[in-house]
Amino acid sequence: SLQMNLSSWDNMENGTSVEEFILLGFTGTWHFRVCLVVVFALTYSLTLTGNASIIALVWMTKNLHTPMYFFLCNLSFLEIWYTTGVVPKAIGVMLGSSQTISFNVCILQLFFLLSLGSTECFLLSVMAYDRYLAIRYPLRYSSLISSVLSARLALSSWLGGFLSVSLLAFLTPRLMFCGPHVINHFLCDIDSCLALSCSDTWPVEMATFLVSIIVVVASCVVTLISYIYIISSILRIQSAHGRKKAFSTCSAHLSVVTIWYGSTMFLYVKPSAQNSLDLNKLMNIFNTVVTPLLNPFIYTLRNKEVKQALGQAFTFQ
Repeated sequence: SLQMNLSSWDNMENGTSVEEFILLGFTGTWHFRVCLVVVFALTYSLTLTGNASIIALVWMTKNLHTPMYFFLCNLSFLEIWYTTGVVPKAIGVMLGSSQTISFNVCILQLFFLLSLGSTECFLLSVMAYDRYLAIRYPLRYSSLISSVLSARLALSSWLGGFLSVSLLAFLTPRLMFCGPHVINHFLCDIDSCLALSCSDTWPVEMATFLVSIIVVVASCVVTLISYIYIISSILRIQSAHGRKKAFSTCSAHLSVVTIWYGSTMFLYVKPSAQNSLDLNKLMNIFNTVVTPLLNPFIYTLRNKEVKQALGQAFTFQ
């Protein structure tokens, strides 16, 4: 009895009395869920293939050994892990073979995804700054952003992404979860955890909002300012061919930025977690499954140098 009381007291101090959660995934018939599994599996396979191909292509093509494609490789590497942290478990949930998830693994998935998402925000802003330097100072570009500076900017993005959610990593595991322990989602996200908590969630909600402002909004502002200068520089170019060529170097990145920030701001930049969990579920599909698939194909279709490198690779084969 004394041992049980001590165990209960330890759980209270740690902030949880729930050892595992049940992920509901998607409601609907078995055939509907099987169709979703097929879509998720196909999307995941294409995402891995597309992003890995981008990394391999840049690695093997000397013409692509520039800061722009170095950052693109970092983004592709991130997307592989970002979607891997979601899709395999989601498939198990939809098939009903792996619907339970331990509390520790749930928290780990939550902060793994938040950290990678924050890193992507920082990487996209760094890529926008890189495009600004390339278009605004084309003759001095190689001296302004060296390989060493590129590595430092990429490393800072990764470190900043993981350190920025450290406050949430400290606060969220200390919430009380008294039951029910059913999450209406296919992954562990911050809104689902807050909805299940039986303790005061205001500190975590405010911390989430502040971190979102710092990470998402601040990086978005840097990206926006970079593009204001990029557009003003492009408009100063006299020839139509020059303007088209300059815009083509950043059109793919601009497309990715628009897709990413649109879905991310909807999910995280809000003062309360009381939005519809079903709507959040749909936006999470777009954010964690669709976007990582679109990125490599956008860069391939809208970037002339990547298309040329792909053509040479296939010709060589």
